[in-house]
Amino acid sequence: MQKLTNKEEEIMHILWKLKKAFVKEVQAEITEDQPHYNTLSTIVRNLEEKGYVSHNAFGNTHQYYPIVSIEEYRKGFMSTAIDNYFNSSYKSMVSFFAKEEKISAAELREILAMIETTKEEK
Repeated sequence: MQKLTNKEEEIMHILWKLKKAFVKEVQAEITEDQPHYNTLSTIVRNLEEKGYVSHNAFGNTHQYYPIVSIEEYRKGFMSTAIDNYFNSSYKSMVSFFAKEEKISAAELREILAMIETTKEEK
């Protein structure tokens, strides 16, 4: 999966939310730094070239829809982040969030319970 720019990722979140949309509908969802229609159209076509979206043609206009799910993207994004920033160590990632006080002991216990339940089911 090719890496997305921040703007491409923003557009993908809109397409995941809308399920399918014309460029003008995507543009209406952008609240800050709204790009010009032609710029946005180019971004969406780039997403199509990268294999993230496809389209249905209606005459000269196209309705775009995601072909990569948010779950697929999340999995790839997180794997890359963990590899790049935590030396492929999930333990390092979790301890980072614990040190930054972004995750509580209670939440860690919930995660541990989920892991143990998953192991028991296998």
